Amino acid sequence: MRFLDLGSVCVLFFLLSCEPACGETSGVNPCCYLPCQNQGVCVRYAEDRYECDCTLTGFYGGNCTIPEFWTRVHHFLRPSPGVVHFILTHFSWIWDIVNSTSLRNTLMRLVLTVRSNLIPSPPTYNSKYNYLSWESYYNVSYYTRLLPPVPEDCPTPLGVRGEAGLPDPEQLVERLLKRRTFRPDPQGANIMFAFFAQHFTHQFFKSFNGMGLGFTRALGHGVDAGHIYGDNLERQLQLRLHKDGKLKYQLIDGEIYPPTIVDAPVKMTYPPTTPLEQQLSFGHEHFGLLPGLGMYATLWLREHNRVCDILKAVHPHWDDEQLFQTSRLIIIGETIRIVIEEYVQQLSGYHMKLKFDPTMLHRSDFQYSSRIALEFDHLYHWHPLMPDALIINGDTLTYQQFLFNTSVITHYGIENLVWAFSKQPAGQIGGGHNLHASMAHVAVKTIEASRLLRVQPFNEYRKRFNLKPYESFREFSDNEDIVHQLEELYHGDVNALEFYPGLLLEKTRPGAIFGESMVEMGAPFSLKGLLGNPICSPLYWKPSTFGGEVGFDIVNSATLKKLVCLNTKTCPYVAFRVPTQAELEEDNRKRKNEL
Repeated sequence: MRFLDLGSVCVLFFLLSCEPACGETSGVNPCCYLPCQNQGVCVRYAEDRYECDCTLTGFYGGNCTIPEFWTRVHHFLRPSPGVVHFILTHFSWIWDIVNSTSLRNTLMRLVLTVRSNLIPSPPTYNSKYNYLSWESYYNVSYYTRLLPPVPEDCPTPLGVRGEAGLPDPEQLVERLLKRRTFRPDPQGANIMFAFFAQHFTHQFFKSFNGMGLGFTRALGHGVDAGHIYGDNLERQLQLRLHKDGKLKYQLIDGEIYPPTIVDAPVKMTYPPTTPLEQQLSFGHEHFGLLPGLGMYATLWLREHNRVCDILKAVHPHWDDEQLFQTSRLIIIGETIRIVIEEYVQQLSGYHMKLKFDPTMLHRSDFQYSSRIALEFDHLYHWHPLMPDALIINGDTLTYQQFLFNTSVITHYGIENLVWAFSKQPAGQIGGGHNLHASMAHVAVKTIEASRLLRVQPFNEYRKRFNLKPYESFREFSDNEDIVHQLEELYHGDVNALEFYPGLLLEKTRPGAIFGESMVEMGAPFSLKGLLGNPICSPLYWKPSTFGGEVGFDIVNSATLKKLVCLNTKTCPYVAFRVPTQAELEEDNRKRKNEL
């Protein structure tokens, strides 16, 4: 075994290979240089020596930088993410043909397989261990990690990057992320989309800082509808009616709304000045914060009870428990279908119509398991979506009027909220300078947590997702002001750029909601989590799981419009994008006729 002297030429870690290990780093843990490329694993020996384990990476050499023959072939034939995105977002006439043929299924299967294979299963690292351990595998109280945390004994939170000093998080947010003028999403996402994103993801993003950073209370680690039914049995039982499988509710003007904490005494986070009649009980303890979250909670409450009525009519002999449990599986199935076929479709901007059909993977070696990664949690902080104010029925509500005000839900009614949120544009997520000032503290906390959790630099994640690392801030951003600020804040070192700021500041794709990295990193986490759900597995995905063909049909025909219109008196325009002028005029005519 031979060791190289790194000394002042540590850059060779990234440019040259040495066999089979490298060493002497002047007292610095050699793994702090993140020397192992292409998913090679850095193993430290003694004080100043390391070895890269290149097993199954497709590369060899001291730092896993020399590609094997078939790796070269694969890389030569593989189109770049930019080329793939361009093809999927252009040539609509070709995609109209593809979407009407069996080729759609073939391409969708390829998308699911390629994306999902980027996420390790079983999970590998967590926030405590930067090496494989049984604790990382079985202790689901932790978020998992895609890349191991930077070793704790490194000079900086990024290893050796940022030695000149990392920027103050508050200054970084103030100068680069905070909104100057609201910039709407060019893809047309609306506030209905924004609240759905927040409502949906809070069933598996439930950081538990009471135990420490990197912990989660969402032990289901996936789409389990815990935000509707509660994340533990005690909460679930308090929310249930214990009759006909239904959830508790109250009637206001003949319509179903969530119960108050008097009737469903679950823990909720309301200010002490909130009147009892406005303290509604939801599956998630923080959903009283925003009426948009309460709107979706109300819709899913109504949908659950509607499904219970349908199942009871078909299975009059079923008891409360079976009606509840089967209805929950149907709600989970509906959620996944809406997310893939409408929510992800809106995000992607693809002309190819995405399809939720678990049978496409049943003959593959797909693994049905899901663990939520810390990087996915940080990636999904999409607060730039929110506008400067909420406009409902001609009324402009500031955030001060909106927060913890559940009376908004009952005062305007679900139809009016849906209509208002569907036609109001959401903000563009990427490109910087679009975060409302009231949410700046969340971005600051995310950056601070990222450093304490020793999340690897942005460029390391670019490499992990088969993206070319940026060589300069000018290549990273097309905004001169952002380039200048980043050069100053990170002392000209693009490799010191942190994960979360990188995602929000990266130049956006033309006409897109965010940049290349957010798509290429977020999609694998999302699709693996959705299709890795147990209900998608061959043993679950059949009519009997959902109470027969009636329940299976509810899952297989679910849409956002059905969720709303089957649970409201009227059927407003509803979608995850703002309406066209023609759609707006048509809906206005329909609403006038209904009135």
